[in-house]
Parts: sequence; C-alpha cells; structure tokens
Amino acid sequence: VQLVDSGGGSVQPLGSLRLACAAFGYTPGSVCIGWFRQAPGKQREGVARFERDGSTTYAAPVKGRFTISRDNAKNTLYLQMDSLKPEDTALYYCAADSLWRFRSSCSFNHWGQGTQVTVSS
Repeated sequence: VQLVDSGGGSVQPLGSLRLACAAFGYTPGSVCIGWFRQAPGKQREGVARFERDGSTTYAAPVKGRFTISRDNAKNTLYLQMDSLKPEDTALYYCAADSLWRFRSSCSFNHWGQGTQVTVSS
C-alpha cells in the first residue's frame, strides 16, 4: 500500500489550496481515510476524515473552511482548503486504515509522505 500526497504550496491568507492523495495497492473507498497535519513544534492532529460508516468528521479549527472528498474512479482523496490562515501552516499527511473491517473504529496504519502547506503574507 502506498499513499502519495501532493498539492501543497505557499499561499497568502484567505487563499485556497487543494491537496490530493493517490492510493496505490489499496482501494479505501470512502471509509477510514483522512487528512492529518503537523506544525513545527506541535503534535500531529487530525484535520478531516471519512469514518467507518462513511460519514465525515472535521476538526473544529477547519470546520466550514475545509472540505474532504473522494474520487473513487481515480482512487484519490482530496482536501479543499479555503480561507486559509497562517495557523494552518503545517505538513499535511493523508492516512488510511486498511484493516477497518476488523476494527470497531478507524486506526490509521498507512501514511503518505506529507505535503507542506505554508500560509503567510
């Protein structure tokens, strides 16, 4: 299983970016796949994800600004990020749980390499 993140970059505050995560060797569908981020000096945190029942969950700081979506035909996960703020600056990772059928909740066991998002004026 390989997850390849892309789409990061530098943007001014209130700008937009769309991250993509292509999956190889695994077809996660819209279950137990999502985005995490880690800012310098901080712990990694969840951003948005598809839960085991296919519903979506967003972290409070990004709710209303970020949208997670999936193109099953392309086996690719997306994160549309709008109204970006400097505090969104971080390394963003996609993650998937390939063993979700055997668990009662998502526990991510595959990770992308990360894509850097920098928001500054």
